[in-house]
Amino acid sequence: MDVSTLEWSITIAVTVGVLLFDVIVIARHPHEPSMKECATALSVYVGAALAFGAWVWVFHGHDFGIEFYTGWLVEYSLSVDNLFVFIVLMAALNVPKKYQQEALMVGIILALIFRGIFIAVGYQLIDRFSWVFYIFGAFLIYTAIQLVRSYRSHEDEHPEDNKVIQFAQSHLNVAEDFRGLKLWWKENGTRVVSPMLIVIIALGFTDIMFALDSIPAIFGITQEPYLVFTANVFALMGLRQLYFLLGGLLKKLVYLSLGLAFILAWIGVKLIIHAAHEAHLIGFEVPTLMSLGVIIVTLAITTVTSLRKSKKDEAAEANA
Repeated sequence: MDVSTLEWSITIAVTVGVLLFDVIVIARHPHEPSMKECATALSVYVGAALAFGAWVWVFHGHDFGIEFYTGWLVEYSLSVDNLFVFIVLMAALNVPKKYQQEALMVGIILALIFRGIFIAVGYQLIDRFSWVFYIFGAFLIYTAIQLVRSYRSHEDEHPEDNKVIQFAQSHLNVAEDFRGLKLWWKENGTRVVSPMLIVIIALGFTDIMFALDSIPAIFGITQEPYLVFTANVFALMGLRQLYFLLGGLLKKLVYLSLGLAFILAWIGVKLIIHAAHEAHLIGFEVPTLMSLGVIIVTLAITTVTSLRKSKKDEAAEANA
């Protein structure tokens, strides 16, 4: 894929511009957004992603267009699962509703930075060592197995119990109240840090863990740095609005982890087949269009069965 310096410059400039706009608006008016506000913003971001994919399709070829849409869908699916962890973190750390937008905005910026670093490192690795695909594939299959095990054992998410977060809470003089993105101030002559700093540390550490899954997954779809970067950008841009729009609905997607486990396992196998093909051990690869179909069908089945299960459980509770 031949991407000009101008295309990269415009993409990065627009990304930074959107982030700055969000930061300025949220910093001036911290609030809990309405459903209409979230739905409108999310529609704009999803529409922009679809339009961008169409542009890639027309100007760079349909193969790259399919790779973008597939990669974006994978990253978006993983992001929806990640939102549940964010909800748990916000509740556990008692973040006021009106400041959750600010916390999420910082989390998204950190996610973009970490994923940018991981993309650069990952690209250098696969460019020099084709056998890295075996490692990426095996890691995704291992992650899929862990997701299934976690679901079967009904383990609860407790990201706030992470050692890094506990260390920060015990070694920093943390104040009791939130003051937006003001991270430290003096109380009675003693410097204290805002609990928002703990939230940012928690989100940052969580973002790193998420990147370990998402970057190998997207490289299983495409090895084009431009598509990897833009798929991640579009997947993260609407995350804040999705957090408030879905809210309790996320808890009803009870089979989401199983669906994602299947998708990650599929991409893991696809990566291993790709590595074997590059080593001239086999003569075929898994088409990206097939992967797109598998991902769409898996997500559709996961969503429908999850909502039916949740409805059935709610009815059973009501009858009881």
